[in-house]
Amino acid sequence: VQLVESGGGMVQPGGSLRLSCAASGFTFSDVVMTWVRQAPGKGPEWVSLINPGGSVRYYAEFMKGRFTISRDNAKNTLALQMNSLKPEDTALYYCARLTAWPRGTIATQPLPPRNYWGQGTQVTVSS
Repeated sequence: VQLVESGGGMVQPGGSLRLSCAASGFTFSDVVMTWVRQAPGKGPEWVSLINPGGSVRYYAEFMKGRFTISRDNAKNTLALQMNSLKPEDTALYYCARLTAWPRGTIATQPLPPRNYWGQGTQVTVSS
């Protein structure tokens, strides 16, 4: 199983980035996928989830309207389009796979195990 993120970088506030995650070693189209992030000095947190078919999405409250998650099951790729970036969006962004859609309030649910994550891509928002 391998998840490889790309697309991070440094951008000014208000700018945009598109993160990608290439998946291999499992049946990508069968699993829920997620983006999580970890800011400096903070614990990791949910960013966004998407169901296997791509029809159901979840976004953390603090990024609604700014980020869009998508997937291409034919290419085994996951994406996160990030617009109107803020300095507080600075973090390592990871894609991860889930065994099922979390039950209950997603923001309070435990994140998937670290071995289900990729290696991460750094996003820095700074002027």
